[in-house]
Amino acid sequence: MHCWYHECMFRKMRRFKQELSKQECFEILQKEKRAVLAVYGEEGYPYALPINFYFDAESEKIYFHSAKEGHKADAIKANPKVCLTVYEQGTQKEDWSYYVRSVILFGKASLVEEEATRYVKAKAFGVKYYPSEEEVVEELSKDFARMALYEVSIDHISGKLVHEK
Repeated sequence: MHCWYHECMFRKMRRFKQELSKQECFEILQKEKRAVLAVYGEEGYPYALPINFYFDAESEKIYFHSAKEGHKADAIKANPKVCLTVYEQGTQKEDWSYYVRSVILFGKASLVEEEATRYVKAKAFGVKYYPSEEEVVEELSKDFARMALYEVSIDHISGKLVHEK
């Protein structure tokens, strides 16, 4: 979701020949299971942490869960702007070096309040990670009430292919 109306707010990729298409970015978001979420932390320090996430391709939104209280929740409450970085393990072609694709997106995180929506998105999130839907439903029956679910609306997204040589 490369939003043209936010173009003046975000830099263009300097090495544009390495830029991935929106479709390639979305494929990475759907396939990969881990990301680094960066928020504006306490005392102005960045706070970046590894998270699991779910990308809903239909709505073009990212979902992640959290405890209802803590550093991440406090940071998002104070400033909803986030940056999410996702990258693949990479592939080797001819030699020792790797080709790695990555995605960086900027957006705003908000707490999903509506119970039915929260359950549907949490279940879809769980299906990405658990071996069966039954196990997801079982976990949700135990932990759903304690879980905070955040939705990230994407303001800007870019992807890049790097040859690490």
